[in-house]
Amino acid sequence: MTLTTTTAWPYPLWIAHRGAGRCAPENTLAAFRVGASHGFRAFECDVKLSADGVPFLLHDATLQRTTSGRGTAGDGLWSELSRLDAGGWHSRAYAGEPPASLDAVATFCRRNGHALNIEIKPTPGTEELTGRSVALAAAKLWSDAVTLPLLSSFEPAALKAAHDAVPELPRALLLDALRPGWFDEAQALGCVAVVTNYSVMDAAVLARLHAAGLRALVYTVNDPAEALRLVGLGIDGIITDAVDRFAPVSAGIHD
Repeated sequence: MTLTTTTAWPYPLWIAHRGAGRCAPENTLAAFRVGASHGFRAFECDVKLSADGVPFLLHDATLQRTTSGRGTAGDGLWSELSRLDAGGWHSRAYAGEPPASLDAVATFCRRNGHALNIEIKPTPGTEELTGRSVALAAAKLWSDAVTLPLLSSFEPAALKAAHDAVPELPRALLLDALRPGWFDEAQALGCVAVVTNYSVMDAAVLARLHAAGLRALVYTVNDPAEALRLVGLGIDGIITDAVDRFAPVSAGIHD
């Protein structure tokens, strides 16, 4: 089903950031399992390309912060990247956890009925290639799914390439600040949603988006008071690291 600005929103309110944020090594299958164990049914992750074109999960342009590798992530072949330790940096319990491919994450989400927000995170200089490749891969992996993944990016060129490759996949513009022309940019890219830093989301911004048929999501909300404020505004999605502080399948906020 193609998602448009007039279609019922199919994604849960609560979205686990990078799988399970800080409770497990980000962007690994272990993180997704931890997030799911806390009741989360929607996840966000960062996806870029290996040198041989395999979409895989990693936030940074370089490998060293969250894996045992070094150098530019996009320069490595998947056969090499897949053997790295992507868990030992977090804690001993996760030592040896490998990087996750988008293929593996799709299998996990689809078999468990989870929704996914894929942030297209290109290695600098590969925005169009990454946007196109991730969209084509997602279309294949979710070819018969009822709920398609939401593609988001801070890079307009990546979103445009994703749109040109697979226009039926829903897209969202990511914004750390409300730069001049942001609203027109989101509409020109055919986005169904805008995802902002939670600190810039207020009633006026949300009302403007809703009036245009766009959904409003925020990142990264870890404070219960801030979450309550946003829920009160009528926010459509909350991305959080604090999977152990929020209860997405009940009232939403732990006491």
